[in-house]
Amino acid sequence: MSTKGAGPQAAASGLNKAAILAIILVSYVMIVLDTSIVLTGLPRIHQGLGFTDAGLAWVQSAYTLTFGGFLLLGARAGDILGRRRMLMVGLALFTLASLAIGAAQSVAWMIGARAVQGFGAAILAPSTLALLQTTFDEGPERTRAVSYYSAVAGIAASVGLVLGGLLADWISWRVGFLINLPIGIAMIVAARRYIAETEQSAGQLDIIGALTSTVGMAALVYGFIRSADSGWADGVTQASLTGAAVLLGVFILNEWKARQPIMPLRLFASRERAGAYAARILFLGAMIGFFFFTTQYLQGVLAYGASLTGMAFLPMTMMNFAVAMVVPQLTSRFGNGRVLAGGLALALFGMAWLSRASFGTDYWTGVALPMMLIGAGQGMTLSPLTTSGIAGVASEDAGAGSGVVNVAHQLGNSLGLAVLVAVAVIGAGPLGGRDLLAYRFGTALAAGSATLALALLIVLVLIARPRGAAQAVANSASA
Repeated sequence: MSTKGAGPQAAASGLNKAAILAIILVSYVMIVLDTSIVLTGLPRIHQGLGFTDAGLAWVQSAYTLTFGGFLLLGARAGDILGRRRMLMVGLALFTLASLAIGAAQSVAWMIGARAVQGFGAAILAPSTLALLQTTFDEGPERTRAVSYYSAVAGIAASVGLVLGGLLADWISWRVGFLINLPIGIAMIVAARRYIAETEQSAGQLDIIGALTSTVGMAALVYGFIRSADSGWADGVTQASLTGAAVLLGVFILNEWKARQPIMPLRLFASRERAGAYAARILFLGAMIGFFFFTTQYLQGVLAYGASLTGMAFLPMTMMNFAVAMVVPQLTSRFGNGRVLAGGLALALFGMAWLSRASFGTDYWTGVALPMMLIGAGQGMTLSPLTTSGIAGVASEDAGAGSGVVNVAHQLGNSLGLAVLVAVAVIGAGPLGGRDLLAYRFGTALAAGSATLALALLIVLVLIARPRGAAQAVANSASA
């Protein structure tokens, strides 16, 4: 492994690692929280700002498009310009955009501010994971830090639903974004005080790679989102997906030849990392569908209010937290791959069970119990996925490596939801109202279960295979 960048790591190791970890975790919580807090508040946003039914999706899509599109650029900028600097820039953009969202008075204002917030998140997210990777030594110390990092991601996603519903009912949906202002300012001050700047890499940004990856991923996400409303035969949908394929092809070719690529293709040389990227996309795609459609099921089929809908996710949140806290011990005893496979299996069983819920389903036996299994599965899955996604990455590639992990995470959210929304209406026929909502919920979660099954298969083949079998494959390949 290259030792480039060891100087900043050595400097950082002498600082208060607990404070650095706290800054990283709180900053990442802000990103994840704002992805889910908006879901239970969407009905109030719809009424307050005058969105159309179709246009309301852009409250989430504007954020995910810029977040996913600029992630690799943000990650590489941290490698070249300094990760502390990019962390603070990302925090500043994210915080200012949150203030603008909380003050939004029109549809255009809201969508524009959410797009800027996504851009800030694209700079902030890879900086948090890269700083974690360079601050904590590989082994038990980093495993513990990554476990906390992944735990807060899963917990914040669930808490966002609870908090969003409570705020929308009791105060205002705007408060969920305005609370980022004091937190963001505090984190900028703390980062300046406690985090040492990392060594800046010589060279220039890969402009061609940045442009083709950003526009290509944005076109890919947009094509899938549009297909849910306009269908696959729509000309704009087809043009967007075709353009995405061409641009991403040019991007891969450029990364192969570029002297300083924003996404070094050597990151995919490891079967463990490649498997972790693919499994993460599939897992997050299933989970965003779970949150999106279960929220609609609870409100539209079981007639829960926004605050009660948020609280209905509490059993999952508590189970997620409890399991995530013991992942380091589980990993130490059973190995990262086996814990990951076990978590995916639990989530798969829970989602398949929940997909059978309908009008007369009892909450505790038909909703809460499978939710607890999904929560336990999420708690066991995210940390091992992150660990495998950055395993063996050289320090000079820490930003790019964390960028790919975050790209997989965001693409899973964006593409997964778009695909499940499109799949959910297949075979619905003339259904409408509550009947249509119940049908879409069951169909989407069944499709999500199939997605989790595919993720589990990938993990079993590429990550969780016994070491002896993996070595035998390696020996035969080199013979």
